[in-house]
Amino acid sequence: MKTIAISSIFVLFAFVVGITATAPTAFADHATASVSIPSGTSVPGCEETKECYVPYTVTIDPGGEVTWTNNDSAAHTVTSGTAKDGPDENFDSSLFMAGTTFSVDTLDEEGTYPYFCMVHPWMTGEVIVEAAGEEQEEIMVEITTSDAGAGEMMTISVEFTDMDGNAVEHVNYDVRATQDGTTILDDSGVHDHDGIMDHTTMALPTAASDSSPVDVQVTFNGFGIPGEGDFTGPTGQVATKQIVPEFGTIAMMILGISIVSIIAVTAKTRVIPRL
Repeated sequence: MKTIAISSIFVLFAFVVGITATAPTAFADHATASVSIPSGTSVPGCEETKECYVPYTVTIDPGGEVTWTNNDSAAHTVTSGTAKDGPDENFDSSLFMAGTTFSVDTLDEEGTYPYFCMVHPWMTGEVIVEAAGEEQEEIMVEITTSDAGAGEMMTISVEFTDMDGNAVEHVNYDVRATQDGTTILDDSGVHDHDGIMDHTTMALPTAASDSSPVDVQVTFNGFGIPGEGDFTGPTGQVATKQIVPEFGTIAMMILGISIVSIIAVTAKTRVIPRL
């Protein structure tokens, strides 16, 4: 009987440690969009992969809001227009510093709005303003990961469903993961038939921690088969997740001590649990 009680406790321990805090993110129909200015964009090179502003293209409804976050160490601008022709006065952040944000919610007319950084003109992006079609619907994306220490690779699983939890087909997306400014995963133009896909990162520079988390970003590019017409759905929407250890060594030690204490008390008092 004691053996059964001890086994039950260990099953509970395994269940608690195995819980993954994965809050699915809903992709809405173009109501808002977020853009990151990654670290290192003040040096030419990011324009080769269109990653000076990430994602390069976002789509919003007329009157929707776009927010840019400067994750670089240098100051930048978000200025509508092109480096060749100059600003077109649709929006302009002026110079905004590292760690700050800039938002626009005044784009009411449908169309494509290119923009660039006046300080670093190789940095370009675009905002597409279009009314959401009736065929578009909200979808959910769930991001889960495996454990990984320093020098180990991490598995990142991405699953798309509709709002009722049903699988969706022919999903197109980009997934990117960074740690301390280093890109450890960059899979662009992913097409998946059933909406579930595993991705493997490079070896982590350091173990994930509160001070050194892994940041995962998934950009939904739409439903459809590449090369067979335009994609549909809430394209350009972004989901992010910051990965830190769920349970550290100290927490596991505390749980282990609790198990030993429960066993000791049971043995001492000769209380035999009834099944």
